[in-house]
Amino acid sequence: MEGGRAPVEREFSAGGVVVRDGDAGPECIVIVPSRRSASGDPVLALPKGHPEDGERPEDAALREVREEAGVRAEVVEKLGDVRYWYQRDGRRIVKVVSFFLLAHLSGDPEAHRDHEIDEARWLALARAGEELSFPGERDMARRALSRGGGAAR
Repeated sequence: MEGGRAPVEREFSAGGVVVRDGDAGPECIVIVPSRRSASGDPVLALPKGHPEDGERPEDAALREVREEAGVRAEVVEKLGDVRYWYQRDGRRIVKVVSFFLLAHLSGDPEAHRDHEIDEARWLALARAGEELSFPGERDMARRALSRGGGAAR
């Protein structure tokens, strides 16, 4: 311990803002993970997770959206990184999540079932920028919207 503080651990994840053109404008996939917030409330989030064995961040983002939302997508561009701190079991952890703008290719999130996800669905991209649970993820949705929603190909 340095100066009475626990050492800092580092974590990295990658995630995606999967978009398509909806009837009323661009939409993105949001998920409700089974794991609740610290207060016990449900969380509205973007699909994300840790890279596996040497996986590139963009490949991890594509895999996570397949696993958590049941869709195939392609990378349009990197949107940015979200950085935050949290504590787990008395340890201080700094986490960085790289988010990518992804164009929807196929699959229906509402038909997908995953043991870690209670719900996956489409939400208007503008609403995601207001309704996602975490400020960094709301910012990523707003960035995707400002880039024209990354219209599906």
